[in-house]
Amino acid sequence: MTGRLERSHLYVPASSWPMIEKAARGSADAVVIDLEDAVAVEKKVASRANVIRAFRELDFGSRLRVYRINGLDTPFAYRDLVDVVEAVGDRLDLVMLPKANAARDVQFVETLLTQIEAAQGFSRPVGIEAQIETAAGVLNVREVARSSPRLETLIFGSGDFAASAGMPLENIGERGVYDEDYPGDRWHHVMQSIVLSARANGLRCLDGPYAGLNAPEDLIRAARTARGLGFGGKQCIHPKQLEAVNTVFSPAAAEVAHAEAVCAALDEARRSGRGAVSLNGRMVDAANIRMAQDTLSRHQQAQAKEQE
Repeated sequence: MTGRLERSHLYVPASSWPMIEKAARGSADAVVIDLEDAVAVEKKVASRANVIRAFRELDFGSRLRVYRINGLDTPFAYRDLVDVVEAVGDRLDLVMLPKANAARDVQFVETLLTQIEAAQGFSRPVGIEAQIETAAGVLNVREVARSSPRLETLIFGSGDFAASAGMPLENIGERGVYDEDYPGDRWHHVMQSIVLSARANGLRCLDGPYAGLNAPEDLIRAARTARGLGFGGKQCIHPKQLEAVNTVFSPAAAEVAHAEAVCAALDEARRSGRGAVSLNGRMVDAANIRMAQDTLSRHQQAQAKEQE
């Protein structure tokens, strides 16, 4: 599950066919065709046809093919699943579930997917990505993270979470006056809870989007903060955010060089029969080796993507 490259998600409204076509050729690791927030209520039902058409007709290359259903508290969610998955479930990688409040929410989606796949004769299971964006979701994130073998990713949704928790927020993903007043990071607890729950269960984890389209330095700062906490990627709402996000969540040249040196030191120690490994006068333990190997794996994935 964690093997998929998912540095960047690009949201596109399911109601806009031109935007979907453009996204399928873009630089996002995953294209998320959105039936939820990006689509007006009166267009939600009709927009399912664009999701089906996109996965049936467009070539997404190596980009992950994802669509976001409406919340389970709406009258749209079950038909979002049934109509789309019945039609193109064999061409779909992931379904995104917004506002996952408890394990049973993920299990509801899992049950429908299992029944649809059995009825249609699909052999490749569709994965699930769950957004943690309510107070209940944060309190139950541990249970959500181990709710289903189909679950691949936990995603932080700061906008809806702020509304659920009663936290003032000017713009999604951006720092505001209340961040300056608080002597710390207002989002640290929820973000770290999502990361730890994901990593403990072998899942990927992504940070939510940044609303500012004309503040690239702030976007990079937000992405670096997320990566520092352990997130593996970030969602984007515009194609011009993708380059910065992909760069932040790809190992830098210095990181790759250090990882290669660590692995080389390990190989040399093994050849010489030494149990202890050192590099530049410092001991290298098992944790250093695991991090180096992970860095090289992510670098190889990123390189393969760029070459494509």
